[in-house]
Amino acid sequence: MKITSSAFRLLQLGIPKSLTYYSTSSFKKKHRYVFDKIDDALALFYQMIHTHALPSLVQFTQLLGAIVRMKHYETAISLLRQMELLGIYHHDAYTLSIMLNCFCHLHRVAFGFSVLGRMFKLGLQPNTVTFNTLINGLSIGGKVAQAVRLFDDMVRQGYQPSLITYNTIVNGLCKIGHTTRAVRLMRTMEERGCAPDIVTYSTVIDSLCKDKLVTEALNLFSEMKGKGIQPNVVTYNSLLHAMCNGGQWEEVMELWNEMLANNCKPDVVSYNILVDAACKEGKISEALDVVERMIQHGVQPDTVTYNVLMDGYCLQRMMYEAREVLNSMMINRGCAPDIYSYNIMVNGYCKHKRVDEAMKLFREMSQNGPFPDTVTYNALINGMSQLGRLSTAQELFKEMSTYGLIPNTITYSALLHGFCINGQIDKALEHFKVMQKSGLKPYIVHYNILIDGLFEIGQHAVARELFRGLFFKGLQPDVYTYNIMIKGLCKAGITNEAYELFREMEPNGCLLSSCSYNVMIQGFLQNNDVSTAVKILDEMVSKGFSADISTATMFVKLLCGDKTGQLIHEIV
Repeated sequence: MKITSSAFRLLQLGIPKSLTYYSTSSFKKKHRYVFDKIDDALALFYQMIHTHALPSLVQFTQLLGAIVRMKHYETAISLLRQMELLGIYHHDAYTLSIMLNCFCHLHRVAFGFSVLGRMFKLGLQPNTVTFNTLINGLSIGGKVAQAVRLFDDMVRQGYQPSLITYNTIVNGLCKIGHTTRAVRLMRTMEERGCAPDIVTYSTVIDSLCKDKLVTEALNLFSEMKGKGIQPNVVTYNSLLHAMCNGGQWEEVMELWNEMLANNCKPDVVSYNILVDAACKEGKISEALDVVERMIQHGVQPDTVTYNVLMDGYCLQRMMYEAREVLNSMMINRGCAPDIYSYNIMVNGYCKHKRVDEAMKLFREMSQNGPFPDTVTYNALINGMSQLGRLSTAQELFKEMSTYGLIPNTITYSALLHGFCINGQIDKALEHFKVMQKSGLKPYIVHYNILIDGLFEIGQHAVARELFRGLFFKGLQPDVYTYNIMIKGLCKAGITNEAYELFREMEPNGCLLSSCSYNVMIQGFLQNNDVSTAVKILDEMVSKGFSADISTATMFVKLLCGDKTGQLIHEIV
């Protein structure tokens, strides 16, 4: 066999053949190095720079290309700088593009643009690939608006965007919820002679599905098939997920059968979508049937499958069965439980007031892993608080900080609610101040908890003051805030102020709900103002709402105690 000069050089360097790939069929073909470990690549680089006759720049760039493919971007940049210091290369478009690509993958797009500026100064012309790299870097970094501007500049300067460029922008627009603009760009692609492919269509279909625009997604799906573009499993999964969320079971089965008929094999994500949908509907037996079917078809359940099943059992209060799933995951080493698995179980136990079992599992986690996170602690703090075990809740709260976990707004919501429902409003206010000092900005939900707690212990003046202060803090009361205020004021006998708030809701952009009407009616009935209660009842019925069980019971009791018939006359 004839050995090429490049192959001879490698032999001289003593490079193991297993580290390289080269073709002897054509001198025009580029070398491509392949490495199992980054150390092998580095060993080759240092051998190359210490040889008497340096290898060509092409070989160095091929080596750098292999390192980039291994995703060792920092290493590639470091080696490029060493090459520059050693005078191995003068700046050219190819090596600068490698550096630019590395910076973008490291989310340092600003450095990528500085490389682009250097290219322009050297009189080097960037190509479409260069712009693609920068656009993708901006999109990955969440700077989609800048990516779109760069794309527009690129087109204005006469560069022809490739399919990859278009798909990058379409994906970026979809990620930030600008699906309509993504669709428009897809139409522009066609006008400019760049036909959308399966990636383009699947990206837009997925975004439409997430926006709950399933009809539009299906129309695009039909258009795609009409153009001879075969849907892939990603396309089908997006539609299946949207249809399952909408409870369109017949359409789900039709799409599933179409998928099979088109020889598109469902993957683990496809099956997980069906398992999740069945569990959310409380159809555990159907979910288990799906799992059995996926195994029969050679698709192994993953951690997500088991997590979904556990969550389904927890929703049905079947905690023993949920724990059995967790135990089976522990035994099956190929599918180990993750932090989400344990959090599902801990949360399930807490929701069903089985906090001691939750604590037992929590301690198992602390000893054997995975280590509890903020979500784990939040579930336990909430569970303990709901049962009045506030000392344990506070111990857990302190323990979080010990392990470097930072309490979030949900942590404080659980604590505040626990203190308030157990009449410890002073403790609640104390922790509210701690929350503010920690730099967390309270949401309306935190104020709702405190206002409700203040009314419950009769401190309606403080509750009203806290409510009035919301507007100065830039917070907009929601329907729950108003309902809490109305209920509290009525309980305190201040029905006039409660009614004023009731009428302020809609002008302040807070639509009246069935709960709002019922709370207001109950307030007037509690204060023996039957005529006003009846007027509001009529208004409520005219808007399509109905009396709840509490309101109906109050009216029945009043009527039963009406010996003169006056109440019946007022109601009629």
